[in-house]
Amino acid sequence: MGGLSDGPAEPTFVDVLLARRRLSPHLRPSPFHESLALGQLLGLRLWIKYENHQPTVAFKVRGTLNRMLNLSDEERARGVVTASAGNHGQGVSWAAGLLGVRATVVAPEHANPDKVEAMRTLGAEVLLWGRDFDEADEKARELEREKGFVYFHAADDPWIIAGHGTAGLEMVEQEPELDVLVVPLGAGGLVSGVALAAKAMRPDIEVIGVQAAGCAPFFKSRQEGRLTDVERADTFADGLASRHPTDLPYRMVDRLVDDIVVTTDEEIRRAVILLLEKTHHLAEGAGAAGTAGVVKLRERLAGRRVGTILSGGNLNREVLERALTDAGDW
Repeated sequence: MGGLSDGPAEPTFVDVLLARRRLSPHLRPSPFHESLALGQLLGLRLWIKYENHQPTVAFKVRGTLNRMLNLSDEERARGVVTASAGNHGQGVSWAAGLLGVRATVVAPEHANPDKVEAMRTLGAEVLLWGRDFDEADEKARELEREKGFVYFHAADDPWIIAGHGTAGLEMVEQEPELDVLVVPLGAGGLVSGVALAAKAMRPDIEVIGVQAAGCAPFFKSRQEGRLTDVERADTFADGLASRHPTDLPYRMVDRLVDDIVVTTDEEIRRAVILLLEKTHHLAEGAGAAGTAGVVKLRERLAGRRVGTILSGGNLNREVLERALTDAGDW
């Protein structure tokens, strides 16, 4: 058994392997292809993992399903609650529907309406509350206490991180000679799991996290040498808009992630367009952050074998039109 057998703890590589075994009847490995066009443009070799091929069009379903499959019968009967700007909530909703579990999702008041509709379509009860993820999360914690729901955090959960780690496992298994992984960094669950799996298989591989300049608490925490937060989440990439790092992903990022870079909303917007033009895949803001990081670091990464993750493709029409027309205040 892995490190989770005795209760919540930092997940191990064995836990990632166990997560893959649990997920395999329900989720297939997502595509991981080299983009010759982007690689030649940037002067490196680039492989992209297309998590927009998941049932909810984002990677989050890996962690939420692994967490859901580990609930006891008593916990399933109580139902679950979570806070989400969209993709994590869709993952919880999809996994809950698969297993017949009641799900409640608290989303920020200005959450992407397409994502809110998707969560409701998947069968979840959605409550709009607060100005951002962190205020929605406070309400979800309140419902946990009042209703007895089982609470799911988007990242501060070893089962969630182990599930996300299966993406890193697949990347290094398919391309074992990768030199560096450039991974979007919001609440920290994805990069923690990917780094855990990748470095267990290739201790010398470099892992770089990418935050939005308008909401970069992990970057700030690394600069200050302690866990800290930021006051505002000023980015259109809602999947990166988490102001408060939590303990477990913070510890794992601090230990396993070699570097953290920040990208502006304009750089992320350009990455959305670049992915459309060169790979013909649609990425939301957070989903394009890894590619934006590769572009930003192209001189440092020149000639290397780089892997990144298109972590989600839930971009609504309004934001897509703004991206394509280069209009709006980013």
